[in-house]
Amino acid sequence: MNKIFIKPYQSHLGNVLIGVYDHQLCLLDWQYRKQRVAIDHRITKYLDASYIFEDHPLHQKVIEQLQEYFCKKRKQFEIPLLLTGSAFQQTVWNELMKIPYGHTISYLTLSRKLNHEKAIRAVASANGANALSILIPCHRVIASNGELKGYAGGLTVKKKLLQIEGALNRGQLNLF
Repeated sequence: MNKIFIKPYQSHLGNVLIGVYDHQLCLLDWQYRKQRVAIDHRITKYLDASYIFEDHPLHQKVIEQLQEYFCKKRKQFEIPLLLTGSAFQQTVWNELMKIPYGHTISYLTLSRKLNHEKAIRAVASANGANALSILIPCHRVIASNGELKGYAGGLTVKKKLLQIEGALNRGQLNLF
């Protein structure tokens, strides 16, 4: 069976799991999220692999780039990503990666950009199924009224990530 090399990382915002498969990042997710079992099942099934807690050189590169991001020294990541989900989910995640650093977008606007305005719940669900947190910036998606809604790491973490990026200026959101 194939192996996904897992390493826990305790950031100042919370514990994350970093998973590497075939020299690509397939998991960067909050360790204690509600969908942890479902996300792990999807990834291991998709890759026909099992988790093994063992170091991989890519783990350290991910940690270094996350630390630079948290210190506002990095706006883009240079990590090879492996998206593990349905074609629809991957379409949503690819669209998320187009949201500029320091900006936000509503779930409705995201649905419109994907030409699936009436499928807003499916788009929101795909957003929530993102297993590559921060690198695929699902934290940049907000409610149409500007409220912060849903985030695997919790709303406090979502707010802090948006503050790091400068997306929250004097309580206002920078919309994309």
